[in-house]
Amino acid sequence: MKQTERYRLLRNKGVSMDSIYANFNAKTRMTIFTWKGERDTLMSPMDSIKHYKRHLRAGFMAMNPHNGHIRAYVGGPNYRHFKYDHVYQGKRQVGSTIKPFLYTLAMQEGYSPCYKIPNVSQTFIERIKDKDGVAKDSTWTPKNSGSSKYDGKMVTLKWGLANSVNNISAWLIKQFTPQALADIIKKMGISSKIQPVNSVFLGTSEVSVYEMVGAYSTFANKGVHVEPLMVTKIEDKNGNVLESFSPQKKEAISEQTAYLMTNLLEGVINFGTGYRLRATYELPGAIAGKTGTTQGHADGWFMGMVPNLVTGTWAGAEDRSVHFQELFFGQGATMALPIFALFIEKVYKDPLLGVSPNDQWEKPLVEKYFDIDCENVKGKKKIEEVNEDDFF
Repeated sequence: MKQTERYRLLRNKGVSMDSIYANFNAKTRMTIFTWKGERDTLMSPMDSIKHYKRHLRAGFMAMNPHNGHIRAYVGGPNYRHFKYDHVYQGKRQVGSTIKPFLYTLAMQEGYSPCYKIPNVSQTFIERIKDKDGVAKDSTWTPKNSGSSKYDGKMVTLKWGLANSVNNISAWLIKQFTPQALADIIKKMGISSKIQPVNSVFLGTSEVSVYEMVGAYSTFANKGVHVEPLMVTKIEDKNGNVLESFSPQKKEAISEQTAYLMTNLLEGVINFGTGYRLRATYELPGAIAGKTGTTQGHADGWFMGMVPNLVTGTWAGAEDRSVHFQELFFGQGATMALPIFALFIEKVYKDPLLGVSPNDQWEKPLVEKYFDIDCENVKGKKKIEEVNEDDFF
């Protein structure tokens, strides 16, 4: 209530709190948003606040990864009633969608998608100060959301990312450093603050959809980061060009690293947490992506990539305290992935958009040999076995 313009105007007039509460609870005629269209009704301002708090929000952006042109941009369901932009303005914890940047470090340093490591829990020892200021060691062990038949076994990095297994990401962060991860994230175009702490690989940092789409486009653009471009030129009424804008490009990672990462992210779709794109929506063609879920099942993410289009979807509530009680309903594969699926279905049906399921990823000009068809990830999973890992 205290964040509204109505409250601010009443307080500036010196109206007492009792009168303000009476004002907010008095019914008045208003037009409200519903998923079936606007509706004229009689409702108190307090009830209208509660009405809008019940609506889930989403932010969605799609861009051409090669020239930076933004092809779709949805900051909210309806600008008249929801003016806050959840693409550029809004920043939320990104959950497991941050993990591909960690795997980028591994591919960059010579690991292959089929490199095997033990799927066991990892414990971190951290130096902290107690309430009296005395330094002492504290241990922390990140967990997975559930058990797997591969617990305790040797698994490939490709399997680890496809199933968003925290054990594997924890192992990787130990091989590098939180600061190295923060540095590669910045290099790939994310400007939001990334805290270089051990838990950074769980997606505790807050980033916008706009930044995430730009960063993921680096994978689809052979390692070159392109800054998203909203306006290409400005003309006067006679068609004279007053100003033109070109995409800002910089090489962030090698072609080889980008190609290996695209292959890893295809695994997410073909047999991992994004498999329902194949099983439920039966989407064809080359698709890569990553699901993400934040603590308490409050934010759902899905980053989706096809060769000529990269998208980012965030779904959640206006208030961070609002969350789903169960992981299944609050995970990115349930909240955000369907938005991408329905969008790309329509895109594929319109040949004028220049995006086809027949498009293929470009291979590096100089391709080094790496085994990318790993033995223990062949075959498909039943959709009910696929579950996005939450962080703790």
